[in-house]
Amino acid sequence: MVLSLMRKHAKSWLIKFLIAIIALVFIFYFGYSFNQERVVKIAYVNGEVITGMEYEKLYRELLATVRRQYKDLLNDNLLKTMDLKNRALENLITQKLISQEARQLGLEVTEEEIQESIMQYPAFQINGRFDLRRYQALLANNRMKPEDFEEDMAGNLLQEKLRQLIFVFMGVTDQEALDNYTYANQQVDLGFVRFSPDDYPQPVDADAAAIKAFFEENREDYRIPDKIKLSYVEIDPAGFKALAKVADNDIQAYYEYNISAFSSPKQVKARHILFMVEEGVSEDKERGVRDKAKAVLEEARQGKDFAELAKTYSEGPTKTKGGDLGYFSEGNMVKSFEEAAFKLKAGEISGLVRTPFGYHIIKVEDVKEAGTKQLEEVKEEILDKVTSEACMDLAHEKGLSLVDQMPYELDLALFASEHDLETKSTEYISEQDAIPGIGGDQRFLEALFALEPKETSELIELDGKFYIFQVLDKKESYLPEMDEVLEKVKTDFATHMRKQTAKAAAEAYLSELRQGKDWAKLAEERKLKIEETGFFTRRRGAPKTGNMPDLVDAAFRLAEGSPYPDSVFENDSGIYVIRWKETKPIDKKEFEAAKDAFRYSVLVEKQRRAFQNWIDALRKRAEIEIVSPVS
Repeated sequence: MVLSLMRKHAKSWLIKFLIAIIALVFIFYFGYSFNQERVVKIAYVNGEVITGMEYEKLYRELLATVRRQYKDLLNDNLLKTMDLKNRALENLITQKLISQEARQLGLEVTEEEIQESIMQYPAFQINGRFDLRRYQALLANNRMKPEDFEEDMAGNLLQEKLRQLIFVFMGVTDQEALDNYTYANQQVDLGFVRFSPDDYPQPVDADAAAIKAFFEENREDYRIPDKIKLSYVEIDPAGFKALAKVADNDIQAYYEYNISAFSSPKQVKARHILFMVEEGVSEDKERGVRDKAKAVLEEARQGKDFAELAKTYSEGPTKTKGGDLGYFSEGNMVKSFEEAAFKLKAGEISGLVRTPFGYHIIKVEDVKEAGTKQLEEVKEEILDKVTSEACMDLAHEKGLSLVDQMPYELDLALFASEHDLETKSTEYISEQDAIPGIGGDQRFLEALFALEPKETSELIELDGKFYIFQVLDKKESYLPEMDEVLEKVKTDFATHMRKQTAKAAAEAYLSELRQGKDWAKLAEERKLKIEETGFFTRRRGAPKTGNMPDLVDAAFRLAEGSPYPDSVFENDSGIYVIRWKETKPIDKKEFEAAKDAFRYSVLVEKQRRAFQNWIDALRKRAEIEIVSPVS
């Protein structure tokens, strides 16, 4: 609330006066404290203090990150829900524990190491070399002092040294890599039948006591979520078109500044015929492919239809399209291919062109030379863009002006009418609803729900329009009495009863199968449709059955000698009885080719878990005392 108040009245003499008073208090109080070597203490970690300055620095960094993510959507209440203050403190405690452990192990970071790390930081390099001006500019853009950045860098380097020490004897054996690869890539194929609740009759005259018991057991499912009712003002840039004045020099400036947008590189339109050569093939086999390609090239040069030749002989993915590659510019094809293509004129056919894929015959059908459109050609297009930008600027200024003039106690509808603006309002909506006519993502709705009743938002841009919202009323989440949701409860209970009937039938069916009944014959007797999933992995899940991790887990434990699981599986679409068909082992050659990369990914995850466990162990045995709670 305080932040919102100060932002809305930042131009008023009262706020300026208050800021001056706060500044004087800060100077005299904190200045005196520092001179007396008194430091605000937030916490002790094994006897080592976390100071207020350390805490404020990290908190500001977290706050800046959140502001970049949420922009105008951020408000005081949303900040509270994020609990940035405690997050900052927890991070500092972890940092202290890491630095303490590093000192005990005799680890340190030298100035030379920090300097070398900064000079190798990709963001600070131009053409692969460290650039001091870029370093200073990037830090300035992020409002960070060099000494602060270097301190953070030292912390990161120290943590990395600790990681290396912890992980020095940690590795991944061939068997671990194989086990993990197998787990991720082994495949199984299932047959299944589905028992749909819709196939069973609705219960007649459901027992009132049973319905009541069902409601009580599932009451949380009927919880009414938090809801808000909104009033809002929409500021549409389209309404400012008459006020947007665009001069010729504005159009000229836009054209010159965005000249690359009106330039196009040279392009060729080509077809090709590809004769594939596998990697590592013998010279004799390659010679055979080359001779075949030469024969087709001769036919092409004799005037045979190139597209038909491509459909007949090409082994590339464009075969069915007669080898058509469409228009392309330099940098989009393999170098040797495009060098040959760009030397040809329209209608010309290349010789044989060798690429890593094999031998190509290329025919260029059209050439578009590089060029830049003249200003007169794109003047109307630029006028529309510049006018649109000017309208956005005017609408934005209008919105900011309204926010600046808003009193603290505000009736948005009354305020808007005084400024000849219309307000609109919504019905009560939950955080899962979209605002009719506006929409908005989860972050946007989260910000609105963080507002208190009668509180207004900042100016918010959404899909090219600007809005100011006010929460008219808020209804807290609650568990309803059954009478409020009786019809839904009755419907759900009927569905539940049909599902129970379907489940009982499925369990009886599975029991017969486990007793030795024939899978296909029993399905035919019961008039059930047998379906198949096809092969799938654990990561992909079982096709056609919906998201059921327990089904997938059970499927990979089945085998030829035990093709049926112990239980049926259910989700919203029905009850499933599955039967193992086949397990496909991994391809050992594919594993060998991917082993190193897979071993690395397993190692990274193994190290991540180990480091987190190490941090957790440090915290358990640490003496942590919070002196000044930050909430």
